[in-house]
Amino acid sequence: MDGVPRVPEQRGPDDSAALRFAVLGPVRAWRGDESLPMGSPQQRALLAALLLREGRTATAAELIDALWGDEPPSQALAAVRTYASRLRKVIDHGVLVSESGGYAMRLPDPGALDLTQAQQLAADAEKAKSGGDLCHARAVLHEVLELWDGEPLAGVPGPYAENQRTRLVEWRLQLLESLLDMDLEQGCHAEAVSELTALTAAHPLRERLRELLMLALYRSGRQAEALAVYADTRRLLADELGVDPRPGLKELQRRILQADPALAEPSAPAAEPAAAPVRPAQLPATVPDFTGRVSFVSELGDILASAEGRVMAVSALAGIGGVGKTTLAVHVAHRARTAFPDGQLYVDLQGTGPRAAEPETVLGSFLRALGAAEVPDTLEERSALYRSMLDGRRVLVLLDNARDAAQVRPLLPGTEGCAALVTSRVRMVDLAGAHLVDLDVMSPEEALQLFTRIVGEERVAAEREAALDVVAACGFLPLAIRIAASRLASRRTWTVSVLASKLADERRRLDELQAGDLAVKATFELGYGQLEPAQARAFRLLGLADGPDISLAAAAAMLDLPVEDAEDVLESLVDTSLVESAAPGRYRYHDLVRLYARACAERDEQPPSERDAALSRLLDFYLATVAGVYALERPGDRLVDHLENARHPGLVFEDRHRAQDWLYAEAVSMLACVRQSMGPDTLSRAVDCLWAAVDVAESGANSKGYEAVAEAAVAAARELGEAKAEARAQNALAFVHHITGRFDLADQEAARAVELAVACGDPLTGCWSSNIRGVIALYQNRHDDGEAHLTRAIENFRALEDRPGEASALCNLSRIHLAEGRTSSAVALARQGTLMYDDMGHSLKGANGRYALGLALTQSGQLGQAAERLQEALDVFRDSRQRLWEGMTLFRLAEVDLSARRAAGAAANAELALTVLRGIGGEWRRGNVLTVLGRALSGIGQIGRAQVCWREALEIYETLGAAEAEEVRGLLKPLAVA
Repeated sequence: MDGVPRVPEQRGPDDSAALRFAVLGPVRAWRGDESLPMGSPQQRALLAALLLREGRTATAAELIDALWGDEPPSQALAAVRTYASRLRKVIDHGVLVSESGGYAMRLPDPGALDLTQAQQLAADAEKAKSGGDLCHARAVLHEVLELWDGEPLAGVPGPYAENQRTRLVEWRLQLLESLLDMDLEQGCHAEAVSELTALTAAHPLRERLRELLMLALYRSGRQAEALAVYADTRRLLADELGVDPRPGLKELQRRILQADPALAEPSAPAAEPAAAPVRPAQLPATVPDFTGRVSFVSELGDILASAEGRVMAVSALAGIGGVGKTTLAVHVAHRARTAFPDGQLYVDLQGTGPRAAEPETVLGSFLRALGAAEVPDTLEERSALYRSMLDGRRVLVLLDNARDAAQVRPLLPGTEGCAALVTSRVRMVDLAGAHLVDLDVMSPEEALQLFTRIVGEERVAAEREAALDVVAACGFLPLAIRIAASRLASRRTWTVSVLASKLADERRRLDELQAGDLAVKATFELGYGQLEPAQARAFRLLGLADGPDISLAAAAAMLDLPVEDAEDVLESLVDTSLVESAAPGRYRYHDLVRLYARACAERDEQPPSERDAALSRLLDFYLATVAGVYALERPGDRLVDHLENARHPGLVFEDRHRAQDWLYAEAVSMLACVRQSMGPDTLSRAVDCLWAAVDVAESGANSKGYEAVAEAAVAAARELGEAKAEARAQNALAFVHHITGRFDLADQEAARAVELAVACGDPLTGCWSSNIRGVIALYQNRHDDGEAHLTRAIENFRALEDRPGEASALCNLSRIHLAEGRTSSAVALARQGTLMYDDMGHSLKGANGRYALGLALTQSGQLGQAAERLQEALDVFRDSRQRLWEGMTLFRLAEVDLSARRAAGAAANAELALTVLRGIGGEWRRGNVLTVLGRALSGIGQIGRAQVCWREALEIYETLGAAEAEEVRGLLKPLAVA
């Protein structure tokens, strides 16, 4: 219920009538959900004094002293009796009792008082901590702290209340310190920095908080700031108290200076039980009919068995495609499972595909499998956390289908007791310390044995010569043998001779059958030849798509089938092992099978134009769906009216959250389709799909991929002489350069886009490119240019009756006015743009409007309204997963806090902004946040940390040649003189 803090309900037959009391905030009482009137401040002081005695009797003299101290009024005793009488009328009979000349509170359930439950929960947390269960202890402490509702005993007068308030505030701080200490023990140092910064600002002389902040900063890779905290603390203690820091703080400074490796990780990770139960078991199922390879199984088994006494056991299997590397590695890994009780990790690195798996992506998956609560952003951070989580554990890592040693190195455990099995087509001679195994085709005896185990002894014994012909035609490759034998086993009416004759027909296989890919393709030819026409067509066409996998809806579009029919065909292909089910509703090809499918399409698809038609339908599907997502996010936006028409419908979403889920889930496959569609017949649609998918870049989630596709589109359009497509592609490229902070490149691309748009009569592209140029001019302090660009954009948007575009340009023009000191007009412009967004029902773009309005209100001194608008924007950006704008809004809230002289709040918001913007937004924006963080830290007396932030910001600005460098030099200059 609104206004009611989380206080435990009294247990009884009628919970709706249960009494509850709160002292960890204002002194209040409830009966069920009904708030009870507690009367005057003195009457609440009496109630608090009785509640805090936990059922013990307080004499009248003690109560008088509690309420008034040494100066009670003449009628104090009568007043106490009056207050008690009034309380009895409000609360239940028998709860406030008179005895021995005084009063007592007899609560039927001790848990009815928030303080009592807080004490019990705190004891439970301490018990869990002592037992090593830090996860549970942290969760319980969070429950305890949630019971607080502001200042304890808020507004209650009297010396007793004041003493108790001080005690409770101190206790809460101790609980917070304990919680933050456990946060650091569990590796949550980056998240703790923001809260510790605010707490040290509020309690500058509390050394334990300073110690925790130093440790959190050091573990976050911010050694200079950690040392600056110590310098600030020493100066403050000397100035305020005339003392030195306590020995523990001095010792921590010494260890940081020496880069003590023991500080880099939690001091007792082994005591954390939350990670121990997470034992990944990701190995694929081993085949029940595994055959042969006896010497290899023994050799690899011996290597893995020695892992316990070695830094790391690595075995790398190399061989041609289809030779059975994965089957052997999985079989050996299953046999060795008991030697690795802490789990087994597995990943297909897709090394033979056009886009191999990125190590940072794989590490993210591994970290989540190992129980990591948070996954860092960079490869280096993920690799370090991966090694830390494996330290002291015995885990086997199977890295299948690797491209090269460079892809593998970040994924190796690197600790004693762990081992890695790697499969690849190349010999990894440059993988230091690896035991290399070259896997060749099977011997004829092993090949026949495998064939027999799948087909059956009786059928093979009757036609041994035919069986030898089959395995020979398969090139003795295990994958080829397995597929051929499985097909025969599922067809009881076939004889082995029938299968052999099919393989003998060279029209049924490639002309040159030999060890390597050709042998695998010959085997696929056998399976492909048995497909029904609809299956074969689906197999050929779906293999043309470049994405790592394909959704059922996208596949249906490619095949021009209803979704239900497409699903039936795809599932039948899964049954033949020619297609894999990547996840419910998603399908993929093994890389070799995809190559074979494309060869089949080139050879068999009639007419040949059907190949292009299938890819065109896939592009139409993505274009239509992306345009629908764009329109759902931006009602009334005219862009969708200016896009190329999609000839195939896409998905339709009623809920914007589901639309966003689809967009981000399909981003990689969608961008692959766009990149694949750079031909003369599809380029315009591809570029429009890219433009409509702008949220993919703006969120920061796929900015790099988006940029690469935009660059390819510009080049393709230029080569084909397609001016309109080139203008739109350059507009997209300008936007992503602007998002990533490369403003000179962005302005060049946008200027070219404007020229082309005018030349080819594409006014909408010209509008948006002018809009981008205006924003870039703002960032580069070219205000006259910026106003000219934005004024032109506004006029052209109005001519097109594009109100969302007009609103965007108005909000951007507001920021130009703001930079020139025209505050009143800046507020008016931002408010006008925001109202336009609101009238059209624009949630996401309305948040951009509120962002601009918040900036204008900040500079006009209307700080309360500014904070409200920015908080509204922040809520939408978080809900829409727009990390760039989430981080920038936190940065702007920090500026509001600074203007309101709330330095601690500014520091906390700026710290959060740094965390959110890690890896996105570009260095210029990072420099801006660091500058504001430095101002905030200076405001709370942490001058040393402020200097570290400013020096880093100055280095960024000087590298970029940014004008902001002069401002930061000005901030550092007084400190250098001092």
